[in-house]
Parts: sequence; C-alpha cells; structure tokens
Amino acid sequence: MSATVVTTQHERPAVRRPDQLHADVEIVIPVYNEHAVLEASVRMLHGYLSAGFPFSWQITIVDNASTDGTLQVARRLMYELPEVGAMHLREKGRGRAGRGAGRGRGGPVVAVMGVAPCAVLAALLPLVAPLMSGHSDVAIGTRLHPAAHVARSARRELISRAYNRLLRLALRANFSDAQCGFKAIRGDVAHELIPHVADQEWFFDTELLVLAQRRGLRIHEVPVDWVEDLDSRVDIVPTALADLRGVARLLVHRPPTDPRALPSPSRPMLAP
Repeated sequence: MSATVVTTQHERPAVRRPDQLHADVEIVIPVYNEHAVLEASVRMLHGYLSAGFPFSWQITIVDNASTDGTLQVARRLMYELPEVGAMHLREKGRGRAGRGAGRGRGGPVVAVMGVAPCAVLAALLPLVAPLMSGHSDVAIGTRLHPAAHVARSARRELISRAYNRLLRLALRANFSDAQCGFKAIRGDVAHELIPHVADQEWFFDTELLVLAQRRGLRIHEVPVDWVEDLDSRVDIVPTALADLRGVARLLVHRPPTDPRALPSPSRPMLAP
C-alpha cells in the first residue's frame, strides 16, 4: 500500500495511508520517553474510537526527540494499526510538538492529548463537536471548572490557579485553563495562527490561546476528569520562569485586532 510522506527540515516523515488523508479529526499524541506506557495508551484510544466515534479519525504519534524506545514503539503501532501514523521531531520542545501536530494535514480538526488519555476520553467528542459544526474555532479542556473532577497535588493545583489568575489579570484572558494538555483546533485556524506563535516550549499553548482570543476567535471549554501524571517530565521552576517571560512578552507586544473577527466571548462556553 502506498503512503504519503510529509517532511520538513527538522522532522522525519509522518506517514499517512490513503484512508487517513481525509479523516475528519486528527488526534495527536506528543510523547517524550514514554516507551513504557505508549502502546497501552494508543491501543486504548484506538479501541475507544473504533467503538463508535461519530467522525472519521486518525491518530498521529509525535515523538518529541525521545531517547528511549518510544520511536520504535510508535513505528510498530503505525504498521499494526491502519489509522495510526508517526512523526519524529529531532529537537525537544512542547511548542515544536504543537507545530508538528497539524503538519500532516490530517483533517478539518486537530486534537492534542497526552499519552495516558483514559481520564479524558469521554470529553473527546464534546471537545471536537463544536469545531466540526463550525460553532467554535478552538476548544480546550479545563480542570478549573466546578464540574471537572481532578486528582492532583495541592501544590500543582495552587500553581495552576495562580498562573491562570495571572493570565486573567495581565493579559485579560477569558479562557480558564491555559495549560491543560487536552485541546483541539480547526485545521484552517491552526494554519493561520500557529506561524505567529513564537514560543517553542511549554508557553506555546498559552500563547496560542492568547493570540486566538485577540483575534476574536471562539474558544470552547469542556470540563474534564483529570488525574495528575506522577511521572511528569516538566521541570516546574524553569518552566514557570519561562512562562513569566512569555507573559511579559505578550504584555508588551499587542498586535492590532483583526476588525473582521467576532468579539471574544466574555464567559467561557462550556459543554453540557
């Protein structure tokens, strides 16, 4: 069976089979040294989608410069499961993984989720449905809504709430949870927005949402069930300092609003 290859200077090919090229939803899983859990996670997601997800779909594993056997697992899954593709990034960085997410031109909607998605599978359809219908442009999971069920340490909860409070005060953010690793964006919006995001690391998500809001795009929010990843690769102190620098940069750089854009909603739009 022939395959379509998409590549850039800093990436190895992402393989797309013919039946994947016109999927409605591309679900991207960025991974870094996730050899131990990747296969079980992808097979669980694949089984869930196969059981009755109402849109056509594909899964793309984006290997974010892993140094263990993650890439080999991803490539094996790609050949075993027809709906799975794989991409390898030679440089590490959350922002680089985000940029790679839509490179495969997989579908009208691109969703991004973590490697252990069991807690958020039920929220996947509410996340992508408003984008498929054209009601919204970007969708995010939120762990900070009263309807969300979250299990994480008090320290992580405090940091998350303080950071999002800072975004509301400094950047007038209307979205509630900038860094939840469960998001979706319309393909055409990603094509227009992502080239303007400067950050290559963890601030990528926040910057993308701030730019979307400034352009008057509709941001849909979905309360999620979330369990803290105790094996997180995030180094909190350097990441927090980098985020503060990113906030300062966006505070200074305020590009003119597109006059054709719709006004940003004053309250988050939540799924039932």
